[in-house]
Amino acid sequence: MVNSMSKLIHRTAEKANVPPEVITRGMTVAILAVYALRIGYPILCSSLTIVGNKAREAQEKISSTSPIRSLERNQLLTDEDVEQPLKTFEKKSRKDSKSLTIQELTDGLTKQKLHLSPAFNKQFLLQLVKLIRIMIPKVHSVEMGLLGLHTLSLVTRSFLSIYVARLEGHVVKNIVRKDIMKFALQLSKWLLVAIPATFINSLIRFLESQLALAFRTRLVRHAYDLYFKNQTYYRVSNLDGRLENADHCLTDDITTFSQSVAHLYSHITKPFLDVVIINFTLLKMARSMGSFSVAGNVLGGAMVSLTGHILRKLSPKFGKLVAEEEKRKGYLRFIHSRLIANSEEIAFYGGHEVELTMLQRSYRSLARQMNLIFNKRLYYVMLEQFLMKYCWSAVGMIIISLPVLTGKQQTENGDGDKDDGVSTRTQYMTTAKNILIAGADAVERLMSSYKEVTELAGYTSRVSKMFTVFEDVSQGKYQRTLATLNTRESKKSFKVQGLTFINGMPEIKGTVIEREDGILKLEHVPIITPNCDVVVPDLSFTMTKGMHLLITGPNGCGKSSLFRILRGLWPTYAGRLVRPPTGQMFYIPQRPYMSLGTLRDQVIYPDTVKDMKKKGLTDKDLASILAIVNLQSIITREGGWDAIGDWKDILSGGEKQRMGVARLFYHRPQFALLDECTSAVSIDVESKMYQAIKDFDISLLTITHRPSLWQFHTHLLQFDGEGSWHLEPLDTNTRLSLREEKERLEAQLTGVPQMEGRLQELCTLLGEDSVVLRRPSADGTEDSLQEKTPVANTEPLSD
Repeated sequence: MVNSMSKLIHRTAEKANVPPEVITRGMTVAILAVYALRIGYPILCSSLTIVGNKAREAQEKISSTSPIRSLERNQLLTDEDVEQPLKTFEKKSRKDSKSLTIQELTDGLTKQKLHLSPAFNKQFLLQLVKLIRIMIPKVHSVEMGLLGLHTLSLVTRSFLSIYVARLEGHVVKNIVRKDIMKFALQLSKWLLVAIPATFINSLIRFLESQLALAFRTRLVRHAYDLYFKNQTYYRVSNLDGRLENADHCLTDDITTFSQSVAHLYSHITKPFLDVVIINFTLLKMARSMGSFSVAGNVLGGAMVSLTGHILRKLSPKFGKLVAEEEKRKGYLRFIHSRLIANSEEIAFYGGHEVELTMLQRSYRSLARQMNLIFNKRLYYVMLEQFLMKYCWSAVGMIIISLPVLTGKQQTENGDGDKDDGVSTRTQYMTTAKNILIAGADAVERLMSSYKEVTELAGYTSRVSKMFTVFEDVSQGKYQRTLATLNTRESKKSFKVQGLTFINGMPEIKGTVIEREDGILKLEHVPIITPNCDVVVPDLSFTMTKGMHLLITGPNGCGKSSLFRILRGLWPTYAGRLVRPPTGQMFYIPQRPYMSLGTLRDQVIYPDTVKDMKKKGLTDKDLASILAIVNLQSIITREGGWDAIGDWKDILSGGEKQRMGVARLFYHRPQFALLDECTSAVSIDVESKMYQAIKDFDISLLTITHRPSLWQFHTHLLQFDGEGSWHLEPLDTNTRLSLREEKERLEAQLTGVPQMEGRLQELCTLLGEDSVVLRRPSADGTEDSLQEKTPVANTEPLSD
């Protein structure tokens, strides 16, 4: 075997004219390399796995806001725990399909469509064109002027780049030729051209910022118009479930989208102009060197195309990743705003641990998504740098060298001086190098702009979705998850109501008529919640001027829901609703809203001072209004009508409720919708205010549990909580006597169980029955309620 191998090595050496020792050494090195690879590959894989695990642990540590002791006690949150708040719907969709309503199945398809991966496709282009029409409404606009000026500055900067590169080539040429005068002249030109060049660079950044601000202003203006149209700000969060965090969309998403669009225009336009101008410049320079070949330009174009194809195939879906990151940012902001809005209740309950856990989970969810993007960018940027930096540099060297190696350069310059060609080639190499660097930078920005386009697709998707939801909601088109009912029960329930579905939501067929004759009338109007729970299937009553309605019933029976339908916050799905204009119906909740502004603004809300003056009212009239609700002292206490403060915290609960009633006296509507609006006010002041309301000829619709207010109402609307209702004239004296009898019986019956227990105990001790505790048995005979007392054995004991 050894001899055969030796002969084979010698024959190979003779044929290849190579010494046998070289072949032997090569074979030995190859065998050792294979053996080392076989032994070292598993060790390398194991080492890389350990390093990867350590890196993931480090990412988990920097992604968690929990202290180390908390992590040791409760262990790290699992992936399911972190993603749980964002996957409620997906978890719900995995349930048995029989337990889902029609609406839930429809919402599932809708959310799948909305959460498609944002990418450079037809849908993205349509959304972008729609948003561009909002940002640039017409040709003769400020935005179009900024865009034209920005484009002009980009074109100017491209030509200045070429001119600066040529100047630098002349400077280097004169250095090589040791021509001091021409060197000083070219250097002076180079310094002088730097002034407009730097100004153009600064102008480009300035115009880009101005363009982003102009785009943002247009989008925000359009968004605000939709947001406050037909009470969309209320309906989008209470009647529709597609937009989770409207505040984040109105602020961060619009800002990011505007900046991305403005930057992307600059990021694409200038590199494209640079590439076109640089190609013509390189061809012209090649001809000046005596070479007429376009091989360098073709090679450069082929390399760029190959790089773009590779990056496009291997690029992660950054659009989807960025959209998910923005969604989690919005959820984290929502958790923070929710904590601030309910801080007092949370403090009373001592629920800071629960809220802290929710914040930690939402932040860790965001951090995990950011880590995912960072990890994908790690390898993508490495590939991108390898192709664009090193491969392109090699191709650039070839492009520069071709005119020098293949060209026939003239040895006489324009002045008639003999030249060995060194200075000219140096000038060409310097100029071509600078131009190629600028060209490579331009192409690199064009190539990397694809990643920015995919990210822009994510921002475009979110902003476009926001506008779509606003437009749908303002037109009464809602999409929301229904309550959990099986499909058969859901169909049966809505079939009874005669409702039909459009896109999974019940169709709004009710008729709403506004009249100024002081009549409030409902004809077969159902009370249906945004979750499509039918609270009252059919409600009909008529309320005229001078009629005062007291509304009672258990919790969840539809009292406040009726107010929302009357005020127009909830749709009228069926029946007919006749009501006065919106300004003639004033609603006062249990917790009145205190606006930002002066003390005067609190009384006249939602009017302004200008509106108050149009009504012919003065501060003296406002003072008389506050006197009715016993708040006249607050004017002096807080420093006058122009005092500004956080009235939500300055005023007590009772003062805020009385301020809400003061607004009622200021506006003087036809109907007052009062929802437990005086629960924190003393009974005497409350009676004074209600009597004043009646004196102002304002009809009352009151939800209250205080019997002291019955005397101010003429009719009673009572819900039973099962969908039925009863309307009748209210006899205050009879109802008060019945309530007193009810309370007396409740007090008497409170001790009955204890008395029956004691009687049972006495009967057992006495061994007797009780007439009170006897009841008829199944066969018609009387049977005692207590067990029979066993009879003692009287027989004598045996000896």
